[in-house]
Amino acid sequence: MNYFDLVNKCLAELNYKQVNAFSELTKNDHKKIKNIINLVNTEVCNYDNWNFKLRKAALNLPPHTAEIENTIYGRIASLVIDGHVYKYFDKPDVFINGKAPSQVWGSFGDKLLLPEFEEAKNVNVIYYTANTAQDAEGNEKKFLENETDQSLIPDIFAEHVIVYGTCMRLKANPQHVKFGYWLSNFNSALATMRAKIPVDAGAAAYVKMLRY
Repeated sequence: MNYFDLVNKCLAELNYKQVNAFSELTKNDHKKIKNIINLVNTEVCNYDNWNFKLRKAALNLPPHTAEIENTIYGRIASLVIDGHVYKYFDKPDVFINGKAPSQVWGSFGDKLLLPEFEEAKNVNVIYYTANTAQDAEGNEKKFLENETDQSLIPDIFAEHVIVYGTCMRLKANPQHVKFGYWLSNFNSALATMRAKIPVDAGAAAYVKMLRY
């Protein structure tokens, strides 16, 4: 379900008039809905390490080099060199002083800190992307912007999680006649998503929707 479809679903759920084209989304309520859709999508995507966010990359570590630019857009889950999994070591000063333990990696600013080798090494990285959407060609992006953009949340969950979450956030009033309905359906959709998406049982996420 693309960005335009999500907006129209929200309009229908709110008993607002739907539109025929993305270019017609010019009213203040339209803009609010578009913004809140992105807020809800980002919150749900970024709250936990969902497996639909897993990506892999290969970096090159030149010989006699202890740091390289961190080009990973997201949170690193695993870093492997020569088949060995390196653990994260959160003491950059120890790396800088050349006293880091073996088989660890660290970070400092926009750099990855790694052990030095005599020869070049391939650094294989598995990470959770910080992106939350993709365009029609499958290119990932930070936010939903264009009509055909889609959330990274799988379609089977995206509609209910995003639409009910958006309606609830837009009205933000527990006394609203449909607030309880939206909240119940959002929680139900999210619970189903938590049960079916995580890689393991310990990875289940909890998302708290704030009221304003």
